[in-house]
Amino acid sequence: MTKRHEVNEENDGSMHTSITIRTVRYRECQRNHAASVGGYAVDGCREFMPSGEEGTPGALSCAACGCHRNFHRREVETEVASDCSSPS
Repeated sequence: MTKRHEVNEENDGSMHTSITIRTVRYRECQRNHAASVGGYAVDGCREFMPSGEEGTPGALSCAACGCHRNFHRREVETEVASDCSSPS
């Protein structure tokens, strides 16, 4: 999960702080296992499960199907929370 904080000052002197929170999930595997013979077949893996801890090479391969994380459909959820305050 990635967090990014932004502070913006407007002409009226008020401060706007917004926090963007991005959550990334990897869903079903889309690797075509029959591409070498001209067909189309997926393995049915429904969601990416890392084989190792974050920061290790195993974190990039799926424990369920053995494919690299890039073969799984990436889903990004973005949430923005803002706080508006005026100087006293």
